[in-house]
Amino acid sequence: MNRKPYVVGVAGSSGSGKTYFLNSFLAHFKPEEVSLISQDDYYFPAPPMTQEENKLYNFDLPATIDRKSFSHDILQLMQGHTILKRKYTFNNPSLQPKMLELRPAPLLLIEGLFIFHFEEINQLIDQRIFIEASEEVALKRRIKRDLTERGYGEDDVRYKWENHVMPAYHTYLIPYKSTCNLIVENNTNLKADMLTVTQEISDLLRARVFV
Repeated sequence: MNRKPYVVGVAGSSGSGKTYFLNSFLAHFKPEEVSLISQDDYYFPAPPMTQEENKLYNFDLPATIDRKSFSHDILQLMQGHTILKRKYTFNNPSLQPKMLELRPAPLLLIEGLFIFHFEEINQLIDQRIFIEASEEVALKRRIKRDLTERGYGEDDVRYKWENHVMPAYHTYLIPYKSTCNLIVENNTNLKADMLTVTQEISDLLRARVFV
């Protein structure tokens, strides 16, 4: 790579549909054109916990993220280096962590709850995208995901939502909403709608980055 990649930051509440947005967005690019790095893969390892301890453990705090490693790997990608990283499994013993290979590309996507709050990361971002959904829709998505992917019970999910997820959202993300270049409302699960939105965004970025 002969020049700095164009950096796009994507953030939103849990259940806002960030992953759905990103997957739709990536569909408009070739693998060598875009790289994605996720804050979720930089949690500090948590000790083995009982179900009750896991329910009480607050993952939605900046201190749970290995901020130094996250920032370091972003800079490495920006400088043209490939990153090897184990995918974080959120303390689910039934999941075997995959090895991720992050390759540098002209377009770099950074996603996560705290990417605007972490000033050293925020200052690297060229364009900020805020994904939002109504609280009711977001909670339903969170319950479905955590039951199927992370092995949590619904009571545990609701406890975390009320005591961890929403307080973190209002403290560490909402204050930065006004600084974002684009706000995407994502209250439906219609693939065609999201592909249309991401097509418009990707067309603008392609004209800006691939010249």
